[in-house]
Amino acid sequence: MLRYLPLLLVCAIGADWPHWRGASRNGVTTEKSGWTEGAWIPEKPTWKKQLGAGASSPVVVGEQLFMIGYANGEDTLHCLEATTGQERWSVSYTCKIQGRFREGDLGLYSGPSSTPEYDPETKFLYTLSTDGHLNCWNTAERGKVVWSKNLYDEYQVGKRPKLTKAPLRDYGYTSSPLVVGKWLIVEVGSTAKGNVIAFDKLTGKQVWASELKDEAGHTGGMTPMTIENVPCLAVITQRNLAAIRLDAGNEGKTVATFPWVTDFANTIASPAVHGDSVLVTAAYNQNAMCKVRFTLNTATEVWRKKYPSKVCTPVIHEGRIYVTWQKARCLSWETGEQIWEGGVFGDAGSCILTADKRLIVYGGTSKLALLDPSGTTYRELFVRDRIHSAIAWPHVVLSGGRLFCRDREGSLAMFELPK
Repeated sequence: MLRYLPLLLVCAIGADWPHWRGASRNGVTTEKSGWTEGAWIPEKPTWKKQLGAGASSPVVVGEQLFMIGYANGEDTLHCLEATTGQERWSVSYTCKIQGRFREGDLGLYSGPSSTPEYDPETKFLYTLSTDGHLNCWNTAERGKVVWSKNLYDEYQVGKRPKLTKAPLRDYGYTSSPLVVGKWLIVEVGSTAKGNVIAFDKLTGKQVWASELKDEAGHTGGMTPMTIENVPCLAVITQRNLAAIRLDAGNEGKTVATFPWVTDFANTIASPAVHGDSVLVTAAYNQNAMCKVRFTLNTATEVWRKKYPSKVCTPVIHEGRIYVTWQKARCLSWETGEQIWEGGVFGDAGSCILTADKRLIVYGGTSKLALLDPSGTTYRELFVRDRIHSAIAWPHVVLSGGRLFCRDREGSLAMFELPK
């Protein structure tokens, strides 16, 4: 049963963070860090709230913050006042704490992993639960449900197969939905209908399905890209890094595939796109980061280096790659050679590059750091550890001069950055 709480008035300020990895879907923001020499975030957050377990990141639109979390047999979508943390409304639905085919690492994850997707044209918000609930909510009407379906049920999606000697892990659905024009594109993972399926974003009716019929991968989401002036989509399935066409008349056709099978069936990091090339990275048997260049017929490995990432999707900017796994690292985009490394951040991690060329790093047990990434050595400007008590699976978010840090148990803190 859906439940609604009161809606307050909405006003828009600052730069929105409406999608997985921000407005440009690449971890690079037009906002400044707020750093002044010797000072950054205050000792205590402006507000802190418990909003349910999960690895999903918040999204921010104007003064609205949306976050989904699990508690007491339900997933709940919260709409908060970004400035104060006050709840404007919430909607809940019955859901499993983990997907129906859950296997492996049960103590390390629970609740939704997919980040909500906001469509500014309709003011609809799309969420995907670990157990396959794909919901469309009208944020202009207190989260009223527009349409809903379950991907496991509708597409008869089964358990992922075991592809390596390592034990199988199945975390359910993790990939964020993606709005492109009139479509909502979702990695369904149907071996009968298609790995990627596009729905009419207004009605939920299927529009097209990809030629590629791999099982769904385990990443944070798909990434738009352009190959030879053709709009495409990069996706990491359980078997391949693939590019899929989005242009009229060729929707869902496979451009090319690059074999990529990871132990435990969880690559985790999303494909990071720059121009016609994609970074794909994983630890385990791959233990590497690879740069793959696409044409409309081929996928070619440019370089492969032993600088993997587990959770953090790499950030690419001005000839450099920034990533956080165990340590923060900077690599050359052209060669993959390491430029610098430093710090201690554990398996969990994410990073944001700001307009004033500072790197915000969030990882480990909720450790937050600000770096100057411009040189050839690791330079830490500020660090604060244990903002929360649990691990930092969800990626950090910056919007409207506010930094939002969530842990996997659902504790969310907001820090006002200096003006």
